[in-house]
Amino acid sequence: MTRSIRLDDLAATDAFSARLAALLGAADVILLTGDLGTGKTTLARGVIARLCGVKDAPSPTYTIVQLYDCLDGGELWHADLYRIEDPSELEELGLDEAFDTAICLVEWPDRLGEHLPPDRLEIRLETLEGSQTGREARLTGYGRWETRIDDI
Repeated sequence: MTRSIRLDDLAATDAFSARLAALLGAADVILLTGDLGTGKTTLARGVIARLCGVKDAPSPTYTIVQLYDCLDGGELWHADLYRIEDPSELEELGLDEAFDTAICLVEWPDRLGEHLPPDRLEIRLETLEGSQTGREARLTGYGRWETRIDDI
């Protein structure tokens, strides 16, 4: 199932991240795609702020994975796979195990290769033509996300 949501400005993106965060729990995997500068990290930061109480979460571009304790006691993994050149590099990160137990926000998921989880929500962000801050979020649900996508 696929659905599109227009995010006209940063406030709309923040509201979207709030709706998304309200639905997330253990073993939920969110894959964030889009060109550089389309708001993947901004969206992830909004979710992290709500679930973990961290207001200025750093981008994991250089650390690749950043772990957070959720306010409800769970765990959230924020991964930026931009610098991954081969899927074999993922084994030492432990993402496969995290997909089964933690909330996972993954930027540049095309690097996952065969590690792509069957239950996932893919969010593709694209800049609205002629806009500095406007985006379109195209949501595609797989597995158990197929029935949850309309709740966002």
